[in-house]
Amino acid sequence: MEAYINGISYYLPEKVLTNAALSDMYPDWPIDKISKRIGVESRHIAASDEYSSDLAIAALNKLIDEFSINKEAIDYLILCTQTPNYSLPATACIVQDKTGLPKSCGAIDISLGCSGYVYGLGFAKGLILSGQAKNVVFITAETLTKTLHPDDKGNRALFGDGATATLITSQPDTSRFCGLIKNFKYGTDGSGYDKLIIKNSSTHSNKQLHDTIFDEEGNFISNDDFLYMNGNEIFNFTAFEIPKLVEQTLKENTLEIQDIAMTVFHQANTYMLDFIRKRCKIAEDKMYIDMKDVGNTISSTIPIGLRRLLDENKIAKKDNLLLSGFGVGLSMAGVIIETEYI
Repeated sequence: MEAYINGISYYLPEKVLTNAALSDMYPDWPIDKISKRIGVESRHIAASDEYSSDLAIAALNKLIDEFSINKEAIDYLILCTQTPNYSLPATACIVQDKTGLPKSCGAIDISLGCSGYVYGLGFAKGLILSGQAKNVVFITAETLTKTLHPDDKGNRALFGDGATATLITSQPDTSRFCGLIKNFKYGTDGSGYDKLIIKNSSTHSNKQLHDTIFDEEGNFISNDDFLYMNGNEIFNFTAFEIPKLVEQTLKENTLEIQDIAMTVFHQANTYMLDFIRKRCKIAEDKMYIDMKDVGNTISSTIPIGLRRLLDENKIAKKDNLLLSGFGVGLSMAGVIIETEYI
């Protein structure tokens, strides 16, 4: 038995925050210079009354419509989010009810960030290969912008909100794109747990602006109610560990880097991706980099990239695709997808 990706859809909130709007908000801040480094010109922002469940529901409904999916055939729902509606219940349970999936459907949240899509594919494949499910919907949904401090200009420029829905099945559908999910490699360095963290978490909770720490120039440093990211430490983790992960993922699948038609890494920022590309000796035309209109959408960046590559006809039959996610945790994962049909 095998497991296959048989459809990907994504949803982005209607509200768009452009660099021009950021420049108006922070007139003394060189957003144009920063944009060239991170590769983001605009990003979609969830409305004040729009939560991760809302984005997830929209993405799943879009998947169902685009690929004519019979909801009654879905027997498991996995939702990856680090911005759940509530500490409990699982947001997946809300999505199951609101989208009309059958009550016989399993539903669970997994709490992972930038490596979450690859991990979720691994969980879905495990459910299928163990015979627990035949048709799994895997959703990624984040409203991370709700966790950003108003004075945190850097992260406000980088991150955007969004959701994706992927259908993973036990049988290939030869009428459309189908990706065979091959072998995985994982990694964790929990000693860096505090390098990307929200100490007081819940997107429904009231955030307090007092007790905010600024540097001598008035730039935001931290507030326990909001996202904190040590960019230098995250970069160091990525720069040194991801090339090793890529090598291990290729070895696990008995492949060489020249056997890969396209790589889709987590879209952290363009500077980091280009650095990784050079260290991994990946040809420029074989690495997907395009986040200018969405920003860093956490666990949704890889499936958004896959769907866009498909829409642009940049994936062919029998291509080997290398997917890799990395970040908060510190966590990382890699997998090979072999395109069966197109």
